Amino acid sequence: MKKLLAIAFSITLSLALSLGLSLTASLPAQADSITEAELNEITAQWKPSAHALADVNCSSCHQDSETKAFVEKPNYESCQSCHEGETDTFLLGKHGIRLREGQTPLTPTKARIAMKPEAHSKQMNCNACHNVHSVDTYQASVDSCLTCHNDEHSLNYKNSKHSQSFLAEGNIERPSNASVTCSTCHLQREADKSGKNTFVNHNNTYNLKPRDRMASEVCMNCHGMEYAFNSIFDNELVNSNFSRPPEIHLKSFDMVRVLQEKREGK
Repeated sequence: MKKLLAIAFSITLSLALSLGLSLTASLPAQADSITEAELNEITAQWKPSAHALADVNCSSCHQDSETKAFVEKPNYESCQSCHEGETDTFLLGKHGIRLREGQTPLTPTKARIAMKPEAHSKQMNCNACHNVHSVDTYQASVDSCLTCHNDEHSLNYKNSKHSQSFLAEGNIERPSNASVTCSTCHLQREADKSGKNTFVNHNNTYNLKPRDRMASEVCMNCHGMEYAFNSIFDNELVNSNFSRPPEIHLKSFDMVRVLQEKREGK
């Protein structure tokens, strides 16, 4: 009986949202695990979202595609049905690798860098960074990171030059290409398997080390090679979240210039 009620709840809720009907007038009386206020908040978040515009409703995530059983708390597998690239790469990074290996989700208590005490029990999954009903990528691009991360580099972001363009845009649906956010540098945009669409690579580990990979794959999208490499190997500059120009000078670039001049006969 409970199973039937759960399915009825999911289907009725989806229809109500899709048709713009009143939720409280449509739900089964026994579906009382969620309050009227919570349902209204969920509806308000969902209606203007990218999911709503793409006809992704409640049953898209809360109903098992094979058994049609009600899923109270969808996990990454629900997201994977539409966001294959994002989910597959998430499972390869530090945030998701434990799930890939069949272990319990990562929590900030296991981190080797400073994390905020109030976030220590937070489980790393899709909804740790994304509000699943509003699908707000603006929040996920910076604020979600700073919910957990308490290291010097992360905390200095909002005072950095990188953040200025992002903060100037205000609270929009998603950051523009002009913004440099945490995700701009740590979650690359890539072409999917078809080569026709772009997705966000959620493997947050890929660009961290070695640093020359970060310089070539990320920094050089905006900066020249020498500036990028001098910056990424300046430890104080990295900790300050690139608040100033680099103060170190890698001698390897001088060596390359001398070799080039010799080859050109200068």
